[in-house]
Amino acid sequence: MSLFKQLLILMLLAGAGYGGYEYWRTHYAAEPEAAAQDGPRPVSVELSRAEARIMQRTIEAVGTTRALRSIEIVPEVDGRLVELNITPGTRVTEGQILARLDDTIERADLAQAEAVLTERNQSLERIRALRQTNAVSQAALEETIARVAEAEAAADRARRRLADRVITAPFGGVVGLTSYDVGARVSEGEVLARLDDLSEVEVEFSLPETIFAQVRIGQTATARAAAFPDRSFIGTITAVDSRIDPVGRAFRTRAVIPNPDSTLPAGMFLSLTLVLAETENTVVPEEAIVFEAAQTYVFVAEEGVARRRTVITGQRSDGVIAITSGLVAGEEVVVRGLTRVRDGATLNIVARDRDATAESTATVPEQPT
Repeated sequence: MSLFKQLLILMLLAGAGYGGYEYWRTHYAAEPEAAAQDGPRPVSVELSRAEARIMQRTIEAVGTTRALRSIEIVPEVDGRLVELNITPGTRVTEGQILARLDDTIERADLAQAEAVLTERNQSLERIRALRQTNAVSQAALEETIARVAEAEAAADRARRRLADRVITAPFGGVVGLTSYDVGARVSEGEVLARLDDLSEVEVEFSLPETIFAQVRIGQTATARAAAFPDRSFIGTITAVDSRIDPVGRAFRTRAVIPNPDSTLPAGMFLSLTLVLAETENTVVPEEAIVFEAAQTYVFVAEEGVARRRTVITGQRSDGVIAITSGLVAGEEVVVRGLTRVRDGATLNIVARDRDATAESTATVPEQPT
């Protein structure tokens, strides 16, 4: 290649390089200077206001309902049913007649015993009148008195045998199913039906030993049943066992639930929630919390500027977390756009005042061990 051609190529390359440099300086080199003059761009974020809420620490358990009082309706003697007033599911009152056995013989026995008692009382009156004139001995009077006492005892036994033919409700409640009809012969001790007092139901359940010191009589327990998904039943702790099972490491607890309309039957499975403690805390949504190594912090919006604030967190529940130190109710924290936020960054607030929780009371379930 000749010297002229080599010089021509070098001149073309130099011109192309100079032109590229001028293009870069004109279009790109000026941007950092403009950015330095305009300042950093605001970061688009969403805010939520820290709120004071009551948080409950709870524990869950399961149990089965039991009637406050429950008995089996049984006859105390053998006999034939002549009356049966047992309609399953109906309420009866104390003293109401539930069943009656044939009592023809017992009524006759009572009439005979009362007649004998009347005759001996009359005889006693005559003996006492004669004794005043010494017409009879003292021994004859004492013998007559003894015979009257014997007749009174026989009359009492006859009345009791007659009373045994009638079966009454010892307390008010709801009667269950029966397998007998009028005219059937029943034997002593046969179960005619069950009688349950369902004005209140008792539930027994077990709790882990780790919360033994936190459970006491009078605490509130909320029960729910699958049969009534839209309803809750409020009860009260009435008994706490003094012993802990060495195998299961749990202790028994009983609660009583008012049941005036007899909605809850005996034997129904319930899930219970027991409130162990209630505290007022400042809460924020969990997404506002930033964890970095050993530090936990949030970004607080102060006059449109993000300020990093170290906080101490507490209980969590339903998407919120309690702040025990470092934040007060009313302050606004960043919950969206955190990845671009830095301490001192200017904020472009696109949404604010998001609710910290959906409810006024948050519950924190205790984890059984």
